[in-house]
Amino acid sequence: MPQYSNRFNNRDIGISLDAKSIDSHNDQCQITSMNTEITNLSNAGRQAAARQDWETVHLCAAGILNRAGQDPEGYFLLGLVEKAAQKPKKAIDAFEAVLRMDAKRYDAAVELASQYSMGRRNAEVAALLGRYEGSLANSPRYLDMAATVYTEVGLPEKAWPLYQKAYELQPEISLFQANLAACAVYVGEIDTAREVYKELLSNNPTHQRNHYQFARLARATDSQHIEQMEQVLRETDLPPDRNIFLYYALGKEYEDLQEWGKAFEYFKRGGDAATSVANYDIDDDIAIIDTAIEVCNTEWLQRGSVPQPAENTPLFIVGLPRTGTTLTERIIASHSKVQSVGETEFVQMVLRRESKVQALDKMAPAMIKSVADKDISLITTGYMNAIRYRLNEEPIFIDKLPFNINYLGFIAKAWPDKPIVLMQRNPMDACFSMYKQVFTWAYKFSYSLENLARYYVAYDRLCQHWRELLGDRLVEVQYEELVADQEAQTRQLLDRLGLQFEQACLDFEKNVAPTATASSVQVREKMHTGSVDRWRHYEKQLQPLVNQLEDAGISLG
Repeated sequence: MPQYSNRFNNRDIGISLDAKSIDSHNDQCQITSMNTEITNLSNAGRQAAARQDWETVHLCAAGILNRAGQDPEGYFLLGLVEKAAQKPKKAIDAFEAVLRMDAKRYDAAVELASQYSMGRRNAEVAALLGRYEGSLANSPRYLDMAATVYTEVGLPEKAWPLYQKAYELQPEISLFQANLAACAVYVGEIDTAREVYKELLSNNPTHQRNHYQFARLARATDSQHIEQMEQVLRETDLPPDRNIFLYYALGKEYEDLQEWGKAFEYFKRGGDAATSVANYDIDDDIAIIDTAIEVCNTEWLQRGSVPQPAENTPLFIVGLPRTGTTLTERIIASHSKVQSVGETEFVQMVLRRESKVQALDKMAPAMIKSVADKDISLITTGYMNAIRYRLNEEPIFIDKLPFNINYLGFIAKAWPDKPIVLMQRNPMDACFSMYKQVFTWAYKFSYSLENLARYYVAYDRLCQHWRELLGDRLVEVQYEELVADQEAQTRQLLDRLGLQFEQACLDFEKNVAPTATASSVQVREKMHTGSVDRWRHYEKQLQPLVNQLEDAGISLG
């Protein structure tokens, strides 16, 4: 890809501004000719963009700007080129230039919002899309893109009507169908999602991710879908790393049918395939845990200024994935004084930014050490500025990202005296539930039993550190106790959080708020104990994990 520049000016592109020597007749002819040329270049540029011929798009953009230096279409095409070249700063410059010249250009606005989203400028994304979404009614492409950007910034409820409209305009487009189905799961429209995935699989029976998403939506009651998926495996004959989603879907449906041996076989095939391409060293994750324990001690916690209280107070729910964090979030968020903002990475984002450490990793030990010496108000203010666009009138909001457990020291210092919820679950159920779940690359340790054991031992050490550091501020909830005695445990939890009991917290499955986690289907159901001790169906296969955890002194209950 050429190193394209978007810094065009009249001198660079050779435009003559001396129009006095041109008579009005010739001037009008030239304008007409120029307009025709620009239209032709625009059409050619858009056609080239559709086939991803960025060299031609760049030439068309330069051609337009050579003829009319302040033409918004030239800058728009240039923005597409910079976007394709993965140069977000230059793409932003170009799309912002378009809107300065022509504020009605909704296409540039949505493209700009997409670039803002990449930079986690979420509040600006929400404001920008809010201004332009009413102009998208006849553009299925930009309806779909705007909806996708809304989803990226944690607003699937705003994405849903846009996806619906895009699908209504062009129901034959598979991308629009797939995005509609995914969002339908987030907003609780499970029946709609199933029907759309059925249609997608009817049109493309070998699409592995759609098979996986369809398998998630309901409990299998027969082997029909299993037979379809195994036929796909035979006919496509792809290498294991190309079958990851299909392996996990097959494991899930075999488990639904209580064929435990076949289920584990496919979960293991999926985990082995993911591990083979993960490019992962578990020592990197363990080093972050060890650094948090080292840096965030009692003396550090008590040192420094106390931040000013904010109008809205965050309640962080942490733990391992698949330990009931989403369930607990839904229970508490059903209270009239609480809303949930779902899973955000704003704590990590602010810590990384304020550390001033340059690294490719999202978090590194050097960042934790560096930011530990900074004024904690930078974290409080930075986080609240990032999250404010999501907040409503409720005084408490939940941020439920399991990995925030690594940063509880900073959270505790930024919001002193506020409770933090830590979910716990039987170690074997927690580990195996992660092992059989596709997390893309968010939790790479979960695809290998050996890595799971090593990570869990480090995690257990981290939990003990936070108990000693935070004392009663750490509100621990045991998943097995919660599902066994819902009302008593819910009342006790709300009391620890300073909230009065409300019946809605017991009826959490009626909560219509969207959720975009791996548990987005399960939390629409009433509470049950069906997942307790499920690992015992795989006791033989999981014996290596049992041995490693017991050797580390971890009680398996």
